[in-house]
Amino acid sequence: MANLRHLLPSGGGLIVFEAAGRLASFTAAARELGMTQAAVSYAISRLERQMGAALFHREHRRVRLTDAGARFFADVSLGLSYIHRSALELRSASNGPHVTLSASTAFVSFWMVPRLQKFREDLPDIDLRLQTADRDLDLVAEGFPLGIRGGDAGDWPQYDLLALAPEEVQAVCGPAYRDRHGIPDTVEGLLSHRLLHLEEPHRPAATWAEWLESAGIDGRRTPSGLRINDYVPLIQLVIEGQGIALGWRHLTDGMVKSGQLVRVTDHILSTGKSFHVASVKNRPLTEPARRVRDWLVAQRQ
Repeated sequence: MANLRHLLPSGGGLIVFEAAGRLASFTAAARELGMTQAAVSYAISRLERQMGAALFHREHRRVRLTDAGARFFADVSLGLSYIHRSALELRSASNGPHVTLSASTAFVSFWMVPRLQKFREDLPDIDLRLQTADRDLDLVAEGFPLGIRGGDAGDWPQYDLLALAPEEVQAVCGPAYRDRHGIPDTVEGLLSHRLLHLEEPHRPAATWAEWLESAGIDGRRTPSGLRINDYVPLIQLVIEGQGIALGWRHLTDGMVKSGQLVRVTDHILSTGKSFHVASVKNRPLTEPARRVRDWLVAQRQ
C-alpha cells in the first residue's frame, strides 16, 4: 500500500475518468463536472501517461473505453461508489439523522409536498432530504438509501421494492377548461378536444395513444397538441385550463378531490405496474431510513 501514492493518479483524475467512461463523452463529462472539455481531455491524457496504457478510443464525436480502460473503469467506479457511500454515512453521523429520498420532481411536487406536514408530525426527529432529477438516479452509485421507482421487480433487479401505488392513468382537465369547452360523455369524444402530451425523455410513461387504445380507440387517431417533457408544468397548464392531459392517479387524485382538476370520462388505464419505495439489495438501511421507508409505505393507496 505504501507505493500506491506513486502508482495511482490523484482522486480528481479518477473522478474525471469515471465520468468520461460512464458517459462515453468528454464533453458530457465536462458538463457534469463543471469543467471545460479541454480540461477533461488533458486530465484523461495525463492519466493515460501515468498508467502507461490507452484508456479510450477517440472517435468522431464520442469516445469509447479500450479493453484496458473498461477493466480499470469497473474497479474505479466500484471503488468511488464505496468511498461516496462511506462519506455520506460519515456526514450523516456527524450532522444527525437525515434520510435522502430520490424521486421525480412530479412525485415530490404532487405526492410528497401535500404530505410533508404529516411527515413532520409523524417523524419530527428525521431531517428528510428530497433529491429530484430528470432521470432515475442509481441509488448504489449515489449512496442514497431510498428512491421512488416505477415499474416492476424485473425493471429494478438491484433493488428491494415495496409497493406504494398502482400505475393507474386517467384523463384530467381544469375547471376553467370544463367551463369553456365542456367535457365529453365518451372516450371517443376526447378526439375533438385539445390534448396535452407528455414526452418523458428518461422514464417510460403511458401515451395518449396507449390510453385511447386501452379504451378500444385506434391510437392513430390521437389528436396532435402541445408537447412538453416535464410533468409538473404540464399539470400547471392543465390547471390553468389549457387542455386535457393524462393524470397518474397517485399524483393527481388529491387535486381532483380539492377541485383543482376534473376527471374526464370514467375510463382508467391500469398498466399492471406499480410505483415502489426502492432500497438497495444487501445494503441494510439505517434505522432512520427504515422508519422513512415504513412511513412512505403506510401512506399507500
